[in-house]
Amino acid sequence: MDTDKTINAGVEHLAFDLGGQSYAIDISTVREIRGWTEPSGMPNTEPHVMGVINLRGDVLPLLDLASKLGLKTPEINERSVIIVVQAKEVTVGLLVDSVSDIITPADEDMQQPPEAATKSGDCYVSALTLIEDDVIRILDLNALLHSAEQPPLAEAS
Repeated sequence: MDTDKTINAGVEHLAFDLGGQSYAIDISTVREIRGWTEPSGMPNTEPHVMGVINLRGDVLPLLDLASKLGLKTPEINERSVIIVVQAKEVTVGLLVDSVSDIITPADEDMQQPPEAATKSGDCYVSALTLIEDDVIRILDLNALLHSAEQPPLAEAS
């Protein structure tokens, strides 16, 4: 098990739906939640980079989070939202199906993901928690945005 990943129990997390599954990220990384905005395409980008969006004069990459996590890309509809996040000086938009809640899991409710359930080096899930029998995957945003196979996406302005 990767002991470098920390479990942030007792911290508020923004929960969202993606591909029929529940995920959450540390709410302190969230800059804003906004409705769907069609991105401008960019050549020579990774498949999960949908393009760029204009956020009040700042140009940010928009990631298809489902694609980045190896899930089927969902249909974009009126409930689709972009979560603008910042981690280690990188600011990006994450396309998700919908935002569902703010959760604050207790220490005893957080569990490390089982080793057998993840590919080595590709796990962006730092912890799992149960809320009303729903498994919520807590994402490690730093690992997601700074993965070894790609350089950081964009510096914050």
